[in-house]
Amino acid sequence: MMFDSPMLLLLTAGSGATVGTYIGLAIIVLGLLALLYTSIKAIEVDRRIVFLFIFVAVSIPILFPITFEEKATPVVKRIFDKIESLPEGSRILLSFDFDPAMAPEVQPMADAVMRHALAKNHRVIFMSLWATGQGLLDRTMQRILPNEFPDKVDGVDFASVGYTAGNEGVLNVIVSDFKKMFPSDANSIPLDSLPVFNRFSSCKDLDLVVTFGGGKPGAKEWVLFVGDKANVPVAVGVAAVVAPQMYPYFPNQVLGIMGGIKGAAEYESELIKHYPQFAEQPTPGMVMMGPQTLAHIVIIAFIVFGNVAYFFGRRREEKP
Repeated sequence: MMFDSPMLLLLTAGSGATVGTYIGLAIIVLGLLALLYTSIKAIEVDRRIVFLFIFVAVSIPILFPITFEEKATPVVKRIFDKIESLPEGSRILLSFDFDPAMAPEVQPMADAVMRHALAKNHRVIFMSLWATGQGLLDRTMQRILPNEFPDKVDGVDFASVGYTAGNEGVLNVIVSDFKKMFPSDANSIPLDSLPVFNRFSSCKDLDLVVTFGGGKPGAKEWVLFVGDKANVPVAVGVAAVVAPQMYPYFPNQVLGIMGGIKGAAEYESELIKHYPQFAEQPTPGMVMMGPQTLAHIVIIAFIVFGNVAYFFGRRREEKP
């Protein structure tokens, strides 16, 4: 499709593109056309030119942010549709099971799902199976709740029970008795005194679990120790390298999967489409997809050019 219209990159850059964006993309398009010409003419290209193109393709979206249009794939849209279809007041648990190293991939998913659940007026319970997840969870709540949802009340509309040690052992307990493992919230307030936990005794009383992470314990453990045992829907947001391991569980044991930056960007796009008020909020997933998408387009172009050079070379050799 790129070769049918060399201006495709310019047209898909988005309405927020700057002059620098268009200049940079124009340089890439013209450069690719020049490389195509050299391929047809069988002119050898120095490998440093290839490295330079990748550098430019990654640098331009970073210097001049580019957001390409994203469309949620079915595996991601199932998560969005589930949260959207639940009646107001449904109880959703979000588990921050990751560390700072995974945060660039996973944090955008957590932000988007958190915004969606609160915007739908669901009751949200936050927790973490990782000690490092506690700090990330606290900072996320401090960053989003007071600024975007000032009307939400701690203990009524949401609550954080934080982190407790035990790994899979924690899941084995909360699947049948949540308050045995978490007698109080992160502020040491007994759960029995918080309205958000009214008529709530175990994970069987949840309407949805969404776990964010990529390590162990994480998505797979939530599926095996809670989803299957409590018969509660489990959705996962994981690092891209972990996503293939979760696909065998989809769709019977896993409701949906957000894999890496691409999954985060798809969810952000779907959220903005249905909730325009979030268009002004940061969308790191969509922003990070700019360099990734442009670099992939350039790499695909190089593969095509290589094949063009090969077939044109063979044709010359066959000529008498």
